Amino acid sequence: MKIFLDSADIDEIRAHIASGFVDGVTTNPSLIAKSGRNILETISEISEMVDGPVSAEVAATDHETMLAEGRKLAGLAPNVTVKVPLTEAGLQTCRALSDAGTQVNVTLCFTAGQAMLAAKAGATFISPFVGRLDDIGQDGMGLIEEICTIYDQYGFETGVLVASVRSTQHVVDAALLGADVVTLPPKILTALYQHPLTDKGLAAFISDWEGTGQSIL
Repeated sequence: MKIFLDSADIDEIRAHIASGFVDGVTTNPSLIAKSGRNILETISEISEMVDGPVSAEVAATDHETMLAEGRKLAGLAPNVTVKVPLTEAGLQTCRALSDAGTQVNVTLCFTAGQAMLAAKAGATFISPFVGRLDDIGQDGMGLIEEICTIYDQYGFETGVLVASVRSTQHVVDAALLGADVVTLPPKILTALYQHPLTDKGLAAFISDWEGTGQSIL
């Protein structure tokens, strides 16, 4: 399973790329607004830093303007994936961009039926928001299971990109269900490293080693 970093913070992305675990980046209008930077400059800079897909989202809601914005974003770099919302206009835009050879990430997915339409519209990725479903008492990971089953059954090539991830357990569950990608806030990626027993074990090893009086170097 690939790991994308969900961020528009240049310094944050650069720091995590050094880990070797970052296969791509996802952004959205909220993350761009939080960064306080120009969207075109930000996406261009991220695309130079990352070898994998960089999702850049359109801001329009009508098909014609979405398409124009999508073409503009796709022209910034060959690894830009245009992000569109799962609306009728968004799916029309997905089909037009996909037919032109542009990778498309269809976002704000909350049902398996929506995911099926996105796949039929030629989406490269579908982004179900598991955390937001959990927030309203629905089963976010259950949606991932449904989408993976439907896509496998019918041979859809659209990648399942698990979004709105709130915990490391979401990451593990997504992997167990066969999702293709998970996009993580930096704090969740960092949390994947951590466990109190790891810290406890390391402290014991260090203490025992210091007691030997030896040095490897």
